[in-house]
Amino acid sequence: MAAIVDATDIRTPLPEPSVERVVQFTGPRQVEVAEHPRAELPPGHLRVRTRFSGISAGTELTAYRGTNPYLTRTWDPDARLFREGAAGIQYPVAGWGYSEVGEVVEVAPDLAGTPGLPHPGDLVWGIWGHRSEGLVPAERMIGHTLPAGLEPLAGAFARVGAIAYNAVLAADIHLGEDVAVFGQGVIGLLTTRLAQLNGARVTAVDALDSRLETAKAYGAHHTFNAITDQVAERIRDATAGLGADLAIEISGAYPALHEALRSVAAGGRVVASGFYQGDGIGLRLGDEFHHNRVQLICSQIGGVPPQLSNRWSVERLQQTFLRLVAEGQVDVTSLVSHTIPAADAADAYALLDERPAAALQVVLEF
Repeated sequence: MAAIVDATDIRTPLPEPSVERVVQFTGPRQVEVAEHPRAELPPGHLRVRTRFSGISAGTELTAYRGTNPYLTRTWDPDARLFREGAAGIQYPVAGWGYSEVGEVVEVAPDLAGTPGLPHPGDLVWGIWGHRSEGLVPAERMIGHTLPAGLEPLAGAFARVGAIAYNAVLAADIHLGEDVAVFGQGVIGLLTTRLAQLNGARVTAVDALDSRLETAKAYGAHHTFNAITDQVAERIRDATAGLGADLAIEISGAYPALHEALRSVAAGGRVVASGFYQGDGIGLRLGDEFHHNRVQLICSQIGGVPPQLSNRWSVERLQQTFLRLVAEGQVDVTSLVSHTIPAADAADAYALLDERPAAALQVVLEF
C-alpha cells in the first residue's frame, strides 16, 4: 500500500490561493483540473480548504466511464421517474466527490454566534466535491467538526461508511444469523465489519483473492471467490443446507446480485446496495428469486430504511460511523491504498478503471 500522507502539520497556516482548482470530467475517460477565480464567500456559508477528497470507485466511475443514467436521461424529482429525451447532466462534469476533509478558513460575518458551527482552524468533514476549496452552507457543517483524536484522513470515510451502515440497517440483521456480503471493495469491507459487529457470521464474496484476505481481517468467517467457487452451493454447505439468512450485494454487478439471490434461504432477503448500470444482464428473476420467494430490498444513501426514519437519518449514519472509527471499532485508514496529488487526478481515475485489483481507497490530496 502507498504511504499515507503525514497530517500532523495539517493546521499550519497556508498562503491564500488566488484560484480554485476543480477536478472535472470533460468526456468519457477524460479528466482535467480546471482553475477558476476564487469566489467571494456568500452570506450563510463557510469557506473550507480541502485537505483530502476520497474517490468513489462506484458512483464516480459511472460518470468517468459515461455510463451514469443522468448523462442520457433526466431525473424528475416530483414524479420520481427518469424521463427520456434529454440528459440531466452534460460534460464537463465538475466537482464530483462526496468524501471531503478540510480546514475552515473563513466564516461569513452573518453567522457570528451560530451554535455548533465550526470556527476557523477547525477540521471538518462533509461533501463539497473534488475542489481545492468549498463554499459550504452553514447548516451542512453544524456537527461536522472532526472528532477529537481522529486522524484527519479518516474523515474522508464518513459518506462511504454511511453507505455500508445503511445497508446493514436495511438488512435487519439478528444475532447469530448467516450473512453473505457480495463485493469486498472499500464499502463492502466496511459492510463486512459492521455486519460482524452487529452479531452476524459473515461470508465475504469477491473476485479478487487479495480483497478476500483483507475481508478476513474485517471479520469474515468464510470467504469465497466469485469466479472459482460455486458460491451459492458453498454457502449452503456452510449453513447445513439452509442458505444464508440474508445477503448484501454492494458491488453493483448484476451477476453478483443474481448469485446473492441464489445464496439465501427460502424466504430470505437480499439487500441491493450497489449502483447497477444498464440492462440487467446476468440477473434471472424467474429462477431462485421466484421459486424461493426471496425479499429484494433496495438500500440507497438518499434515505434510511423507512421503518427507521423516525430515529435514523443520513446525518446520524455518518456521525455514528465516525464515532465508531474514533472508538477504534472500525479501521478505515488502512484501506487507503493511494494518496495522489489532485493535479494527477487523471492517473487516479485510470488506476481505478484499468487496474482495480491494485487499489482500494484512492484519495486525492489538495
